[in-house]
Amino acid sequence: MKKLLLTYICLFTGAFLQGMSMSLFLFPHSIPSGGAAGIALLINHWFDLSLGFSLWLANAVFLLFALNFFGYTWTFRTVLSVATTSATISFFTMQVPVQPGFLLLDMAAGSLFFGLGVGLLIRAGASSGGMVIPALMIAFHKNWSPGKVMMGINLFIFLLTSLVIDYKIVIFAIVCQFMSTNVIDFIYHLKIHKITSMTVSWRRR
Repeated sequence: MKKLLLTYICLFTGAFLQGMSMSLFLFPHSIPSGGAAGIALLINHWFDLSLGFSLWLANAVFLLFALNFFGYTWTFRTVLSVATTSATISFFTMQVPVQPGFLLLDMAAGSLFFGLGVGLLIRAGASSGGMVIPALMIAFHKNWSPGKVMMGINLFIFLLTSLVIDYKIVIFAIVCQFMSTNVIDFIYHLKIHKITSMTVSWRRR
């Protein structure tokens, strides 16, 4: 029971940290924290939908893949993660007036909190949704570093976002990804053997 409680504490904490980093530090500068966030920014830019709802739309297809690959438990936790992250983003963007601060400090803070959040989610047997899902599929299948795989997948989304909104975004996004994926990999490799056993148990479910 304690282990299950700790798992969900990590899940909700990670999802909150991820949403906070995006809404307070990265989104004010239109910097996507990842592929799904980049798609959410594009949806917000094109259709003027809220960022929280846009993030839900961006995650819908990937959650179907997750259900088939990881099973119900992992997908349920990822749905909770996406819901918590979206709610956090909606709260901060609608209730807290956020003005862009000093770019380099915001990038550093956003990358750190985002990396911590996603790392906690992976440790909790979930993900942040979006491009993390195919990244984890490839990483677990090939035994590669999930952070580096995620960065490679996100490059295309960054390029598209930069073409639509601002070409400078791709530079900022790559820098943020480099910093955050190193934080993710640091947390991931702390308990690599435990995570591997957890992965096997997800697949059996």
